[in-house]
Amino acid sequence: MNKRVVRPVAWLAACLSMAGALAGCGKAPPQALGTLEYDRISLPAPAAERVVAIDVREGETVAAGQPLLRLDPAHTRAELAAAEAQASQQQATLLELRVGPRQEDIAKARADLAAAEAQARDARAYYRRLLPLRKNNYAAAADIDRARAAAGSAEGQVAAAKAALDALVHGTRPEQIAQGEAALAAAKAQAEAQRVLLGKLDLVAPRAGRVDSLPYKLGDQAPVGAPLVVLLAGDAPYARVYLQEPMRARVHVGDAVRVHVDGRDRSYLGKVRLIRSEPVFTPYYALAGEDAARLSYLAEVALGPEAADLPVGLPVRVDYPEARS
Repeated sequence: MNKRVVRPVAWLAACLSMAGALAGCGKAPPQALGTLEYDRISLPAPAAERVVAIDVREGETVAAGQPLLRLDPAHTRAELAAAEAQASQQQATLLELRVGPRQEDIAKARADLAAAEAQARDARAYYRRLLPLRKNNYAAAADIDRARAAAGSAEGQVAAAKAALDALVHGTRPEQIAQGEAALAAAKAQAEAQRVLLGKLDLVAPRAGRVDSLPYKLGDQAPVGAPLVVLLAGDAPYARVYLQEPMRARVHVGDAVRVHVDGRDRSYLGKVRLIRSEPVFTPYYALAGEDAARLSYLAEVALGPEAADLPVGLPVRVDYPEARS
């Protein structure tokens, strides 16, 4: 009687033990691998000037608008002064064009015209006096030719003096005023550019974050465009992972996923915020088994405030969400 009862129980226990062993030997659920990252903000050098002040240290938390670093403003201030002087000169030139010629210049032009007309009359009279002397060879042909040329030159000087007087009387052309206005606008724009550049020499935090790196020290002179300060921005890090191609169709932006951080016992709830449309090269740590020869897609998983204390760079793994129906 006891044997009939023991055999079914022993058989059931053996089956459950085998099922557990088979489940333990099965494939692990697919996961996406990657690292923790923050949004990085690089503040480049606006000019090749020396670092004269550093107001923060690496690892320090900063608020938006907080001073970070200052470059030597001496050269840029000189450039600004030169640009402002050029703008003032162009302003005076434009005013002169709009006012037109002075009355004294017009009077001088009229006097020059009168003098040229007098010289022309004298040259014509001399030429006319020589012409009758040519018949009896009382005047050389060369002298007559020179007198004729002098008379023609005097007529040309009269025409030039008259044109100069007309230009002054008629005033400045509209095209010249337009050119003056354009030159003034260009000079003002150049001065404004130097003024903006001068303001950029005092680097401030564009948003709240943490100072990750200060590549240059006090007294260094960085080239234009070199990063002077690197900030890690955001309230919490995000997981940058690589989705393997067979699972790409199961993951969508907005999906809730579980993120496991290396060295932490707990998992973190995250939401997929970005999936690249183009595949990327798969890093070595994301290659596993049959997936080693497959494509991967870069994705970002946003984490909540509970992950704010996690350091950047830690390895993470993300469980794929269940397949949608």
